[in-house]
Amino acid sequence: MDTATPTSVVHRGRRRANGALEGEVLAALQRAEGPLTPREVQGRLAGELTYSTVVTILSRLHGKEVLSRTPRGRAYAYAPVADEAGLAARRMRKILDGLADREVVLTRFVAELPPSDEALLRSLFTSAFPTAR
Repeated sequence: MDTATPTSVVHRGRRRANGALEGEVLAALQRAEGPLTPREVQGRLAGELTYSTVVTILSRLHGKEVLSRTPRGRAYAYAPVADEAGLAARRMRKILDGLADREVVLTRFVAELPPSDEALLRSLFTSAFPTAR
């Protein structure tokens, strides 16, 4: 009988959804007062994840340009490049940058907003560009 530890990470008897681990690691870094090493991140996650798993997640987030990293001793210390709102804005911008017809996408985006969000967007636009009509 094989007694090797399973390679998938299980949480409360179920496999985590795609991106859930990255979300947990990112949330731990956003709560931190400054950059954290993989060992410090691991400690903030209640020891659920192995060190190598934490390093892999941090490396992936750094590769996605969500985290910055600076050398600290023999490891790197990681920090988010923006807060949650800033990261969402970066994701939206990245999607738009990959599309040929931004005008159509933005038009449909605004058309599908709930009225309260559309009013907020209009208010933000008129505040940023008071002379625009």
